[in-house]
Amino acid sequence: MALLAGCFAAAPALGNRPTSQKLFDGFDGQDFSPDGGLYYRMNDEQKAGTYVFQNEVKRSGAGALKLSVRSQCAATDDLCSERAEIWEKTSLRVPYEEPVWFGFAMKLADPVPQDDHRYLMAQWKREIGPDAEGDFSPFLALRLDRGKMFFSVETNYVEGGPTPIEGVAGRCPEGSTPVWFRPEVNQMRALAASGSDWSAEDEATFPSCTDKISVVQHNPLPKASTEWIDFAIFSHPDPNGDGRIEIFADRVWVATVKGYVGHGDAGLGKNQYFKFGPYRAGAADIWTVYYDDFRRSPDCIDVLEDAEACSVVQ
Repeated sequence: MALLAGCFAAAPALGNRPTSQKLFDGFDGQDFSPDGGLYYRMNDEQKAGTYVFQNEVKRSGAGALKLSVRSQCAATDDLCSERAEIWEKTSLRVPYEEPVWFGFAMKLADPVPQDDHRYLMAQWKREIGPDAEGDFSPFLALRLDRGKMFFSVETNYVEGGPTPIEGVAGRCPEGSTPVWFRPEVNQMRALAASGSDWSAEDEATFPSCTDKISVVQHNPLPKASTEWIDFAIFSHPDPNGDGRIEIFADRVWVATVKGYVGHGDAGLGKNQYFKFGPYRAGAADIWTVYYDDFRRSPDCIDVLEDAEACSVVQ
């Protein structure tokens, strides 16, 4: 059975380039493993957060990472952010145009937020240089809103697209995808994956359609709960139309995204990067998420750990 080796063809020899490096951290000690290339980034927004290496809640091994955010912003200030995010070290970031696999396990602490609010648990972004103009959303993000978990994909705004069927948000013609157009910031956000609990109220978040991003949802995303979910993600952004994202949850193939993925604006950096942890707009309480079993590799099998699952995305 043929396996997927980082992209959908034979991977070139990359020597010591970041793309070729395999990173792993099970969060089993009292600090980040040197084999994982991760760190907690300190800035004003991250002052709302804490990270704890603990062994009471874990998926595998001796421990897991507990990340929490507390109230730091006014609850009515949607532009203020509270974060407790773990970053890849800058020297290990993968070039933007190169494909790579990421994996991590995540467990939402009880209670799972049920309000209509901005919550993110993981995001993939492009570096932003000092000459870039604007605030760029992640090209891929794992989000939570109204107690529903979903993935979104972001790219530059492209005008036009099919009209929703019978004018109903979320019902797009074949070959097109529900999207939220944001021309004022030259961006548009598409729905990449959702769960079986997705409703008409949720679909209203993506009121238009685009044929610049193609999404095939093979299976529903797991519902937001306090159970462990193990994610495996293939990341290959391309704002010119050859992007590809593959999403797996608990080794089940959830979605394939193709087309315009990511941003191509002047001043953006040369690398993509991944960060995970609770990130929200200001709120009054403490929000906690647990993480375990981080891995990154050019080879599918290192992340999915399942030859049959890897074989389906050749």
